[in-house]
Amino acid sequence: MVAPRSVRRAVLVVLLALVLPVLTVPAQAQTPSAHRDPGNGAERSTAAATAVPARALVAAEDENRRGGGRQGYPRQTELRVFPEEPADKAIKLGLLPYHAIAPRLNDLQDRSDRVSAEVIGQSTLGRDLYLVTVTAPETPAQARQQDHWRELIENDPRAAARDRGLAAGYKAPVWINANIHGDEWEGTDGAMRVIEDLATTTDPAEVRMLQSTRIYFTVTNNPDGRVAGTRANAAGFDVNRDHITSTQPESRAVRDVVIGTQPLVMLDEHGYTGTTLIEPGTPPHGQNYEYDLYLKHAYENALGMEKAIAGLGHPETARADIPFRDYPPGEWDDWPPIFTPMYAIYHGAIGHTVEVPLRVNRGEYDQLPVEELRRRSGINTDVAATTITAGIAYAEDNRRELIADQIEMFRRGWAGEPQREIPDGYVPGFGEEDRYSAEFPRAYVIPAGDAQRSAPAAARLVDHLIANDVRVTRALHPFRLAGRTYPAGSYVVDMHQPKRGLANVILAEGKDISADVPRMYDISGWSLGLLWGATVDVSREQAPKVRTTPVSVASPTGGIDVPRGRDLALAVADGKDVQAVNFLAGQGVTAHRQDDGTVVVPASARRQAETAAERFGVRFTRAPSGERGPVLRKPVIAAAVSADELFVLRELGFDVRPLSTRALNDGFDLAGVDTLFVSAGLSYSQLTGEARQRLAAFLTDGGVVTRGSTGATFNAEAGLLPVTAVRGRSDANGVVAVSGGEGVTGAGSPAHSFVYSPLWFTDLGSGVVAEQRYAEDGPLVAGHWLPGSADRGPAQAAGEASVVSGVAGAGARTVLFGTEPLFRGHPKGLYSQVAKALYWTAVG
Repeated sequence: MVAPRSVRRAVLVVLLALVLPVLTVPAQAQTPSAHRDPGNGAERSTAAATAVPARALVAAEDENRRGGGRQGYPRQTELRVFPEEPADKAIKLGLLPYHAIAPRLNDLQDRSDRVSAEVIGQSTLGRDLYLVTVTAPETPAQARQQDHWRELIENDPRAAARDRGLAAGYKAPVWINANIHGDEWEGTDGAMRVIEDLATTTDPAEVRMLQSTRIYFTVTNNPDGRVAGTRANAAGFDVNRDHITSTQPESRAVRDVVIGTQPLVMLDEHGYTGTTLIEPGTPPHGQNYEYDLYLKHAYENALGMEKAIAGLGHPETARADIPFRDYPPGEWDDWPPIFTPMYAIYHGAIGHTVEVPLRVNRGEYDQLPVEELRRRSGINTDVAATTITAGIAYAEDNRRELIADQIEMFRRGWAGEPQREIPDGYVPGFGEEDRYSAEFPRAYVIPAGDAQRSAPAAARLVDHLIANDVRVTRALHPFRLAGRTYPAGSYVVDMHQPKRGLANVILAEGKDISADVPRMYDISGWSLGLLWGATVDVSREQAPKVRTTPVSVASPTGGIDVPRGRDLALAVADGKDVQAVNFLAGQGVTAHRQDDGTVVVPASARRQAETAAERFGVRFTRAPSGERGPVLRKPVIAAAVSADELFVLRELGFDVRPLSTRALNDGFDLAGVDTLFVSAGLSYSQLTGEARQRLAAFLTDGGVVTRGSTGATFNAEAGLLPVTAVRGRSDANGVVAVSGGEGVTGAGSPAHSFVYSPLWFTDLGSGVVAEQRYAEDGPLVAGHWLPGSADRGPAQAAGEASVVSGVAGAGARTVLFGTEPLFRGHPKGLYSQVAKALYWTAVG
């Protein structure tokens, strides 16, 4: 019988207290997760996103190849050198500033034929993202053979398992990702130390290792954050929350690295947790993993890294925290695919987050003496370099088994076999609390034609699946499946494919895990199948019996189904429709907005409509006869919002002017603003009397949209809509079922929404309309939402209004959101709700 994890951890703490010396780290660092940074949740921060990302430092340029051919190794690029930045935050810590990385890599390429440096993209501000490959030289023919074997492992795993040449000669790919959080610097310096050591080593064992291994380093995944000393990138996004959505260039770049290199082992170097932390994580475990193939390697590799850092001799590195071994369920989970290592597992990697121990950022960066900061950074760099070296050694020592297990993962996918039952004690401590599994459906269908609510949404989802290496086909004829009829052109995701786990984690509803663990660190539900606006049908038992063709890009969806000389109509059902409307308004087109949100475009603007249809993939239909509705113009929005919301609003084409309490007190000019959007950083109670007077004047004919607790408080204090806002648990999050109501955003709204720290509205006063309500039979579809105290659970939210609208006494049209329609650029199918609210409130 395996002891529960809480008992195992208590025993371990006692044993460690007996055998280990007292560590010279803060006392609070002995508590699991004491230094773990908070999840980037609903309010994100108390400050509004007032800073606008600067213009890109430089435009992307063609790479200047050094010759030697592009097929073999080395594949060397003369990296452009960026101007020195004395304000680079790494300098104070004695670490590499970003501008020093390219010269260092250029020098290594000059001195070593084992090092290849390439540019794989640009950051938000235009800094280069580097991929460094360290391996023994390869001829073009040898490199092509490696490529063939890598593709064979994924595409024909049965043949790969029989290929003796592959077993003997395939180079183990290892991927090291560093500095994804900009103010967690030392992963970059540790990676550069390992690169330099391997580039120049004469040790026979290391030279032999490079003949059987390729090591890939993304040496800084977030250079803008590195320079500025911020966790987020320059757009305000936590890149290590973006891997299932890929809104940011930094996450897209490493997505393509993991697909292109297909690593057996990957490490993501982070900081700071007081004690070095090395995954595998605690329950809940991602239910779509082939967890038996992952865990045995992840646990042994973590033990090896722990032993290696203990060998450094620093008191602070005498041991590591391995969450699976040391923490209770829910403390450090591997459930969502938003984190880099968790995402990499679906591509066949044994993924680890590594957290170096000693904090040097935030308050410590400003308050500690430079000497102490550099002492800590030196130890952290030692830990990063040592865990990287130990991870590489594990890959080398276990190369054949790792290759065989990656082959086995892909074979199971192709064969459609069920996941394996894992016995108690499979690794020390594995028990019932660790069992999470999925029953994979036989196929998903994304319909085409009239069955599809939003063709742009379907195309977006298909293109996203393909970008993530999920195989999609298109039906050449109509077909029936699971009692439904589908037109030709419908998309099919046959789940007999190598990366079925990734396909399922993207498309499936997910699971309500509220009863499984007491807490979750970050989001627990995310379904793109429910939140991206496309219709996604599931067939549990059957695949369609129809000829299909592979899809490399979704078919065009735009067009005009209207005779010339007739007015056009565009239903605003998707973010692409919103972009098209704002584009037309920007072109000076006089459009009209009808009560149901449909936009009518005059026949005289057909040329502009054709451009919009082609650019955004939207489809115009014939406008109905009768009243055209009020004129619609692109509204000017004063936005006290979080960084992710600002990003989406601008992506949709709105004219957005960031706002905050301080800005309004300092005289922010509301003239010319149509709508005020409040979700972060604006407190009515903290406004000066003069600022309140200007705001009161605005509220006589300007509109208001709010989101979350900050927005609800603003509504109450400004005396807008007479409602009571009820706050659910702050840690509740996930996909919820909703019912459409009446009003400006309720009509035609999706059947699912997303929440993080949900709100609902009761005691609706006269004239307040419930635009949308949480489902009567329980709103949570997938995620984590405990009943909690003070009646803040899902049972209390059931049937209550999640979105309301009305006209305030002073005249302001107002919409209040208790859901999260713009969260991290993720729930793309909800964007049109926000746009409809903005268009309606902007009509004075």
